[in-house]
Amino acid sequence: MGKDAFDILILTGRPASGKSEIIDFLMHAPSDIRRACRVADIDAIDDFPMLWTWFEEDDILSQQMGQPRLHTDADGYFKHPYLWHLLIERLGLEYGKRLRDNPTYHDHTTTIIEFSRGSSHGGYTEAFPHLSDDILRRAAVVYVRVPFEESRRKNRRRFNPEKPDSILEHSLSDEKLIREYRDDDWATFSAADPRFLTVRSFRVPYVIFENEDDVTTDKPELLRARLEARLGRLWEIHSTARAEPVGPVRHPACSTPQVPIVPIRRDL
Repeated sequence: MGKDAFDILILTGRPASGKSEIIDFLMHAPSDIRRACRVADIDAIDDFPMLWTWFEEDDILSQQMGQPRLHTDADGYFKHPYLWHLLIERLGLEYGKRLRDNPTYHDHTTTIIEFSRGSSHGGYTEAFPHLSDDILRRAAVVYVRVPFEESRRKNRRRFNPEKPDSILEHSLSDEKLIREYRDDDWATFSAADPRFLTVRSFRVPYVIFENEDDVTTDKPELLRARLEARLGRLWEIHSTARAEPVGPVRHPACSTPQVPIVPIRRDL
């Protein structure tokens, strides 16, 4: 199925917009639904578990070891804005390991990469240039669009205090959601072209998945129909003009060269 399916889907959008629910639906869908959506066996790479690990490490350092926090302050905000970009670089690193370890990885696998970015920490304009070349040349993007009010409503509803590290049940405080994610730069980031994002030297196809009516919550038939329609449209764009280089342009926010993955020495 691999040749008839996306290699990489990038899901973006506000927190609680429905991205994780879409991934969960596709991961548990029977093969005929996934085939209609042009996805193969799914391997999800999400930056939230990486981010949550930083929170946990900082709490251990400060509360149990009496040491300075490395990544975040006591209120859970990043100490340095560039840490948002480090998470994106980590997504590329994790994807690169999969290609390294399995030469036939995409014969039967669609990688779904998920992240959200607010304008306060650079938005999508600064985040996308930190994706690796291997990702950008294979990727297609789905932006799950909801207004901020809907993001806040679902963010409040999904919180499970017993599982704050859960992909489907984590939540942000209203204060943090407002500060980090009220403003979203997707409209300006994608304004140049209704079908393609230009990122460094790549044209990456995209579609918008409207979800203000929340088809991702307990509406499997509506979700299925909308996914088939939007991913079908994305496949058309992807098939007619793959993400091909458009010139030797490199975004200044990501000026460091790509480097190969090398094994970490364990005997030092």
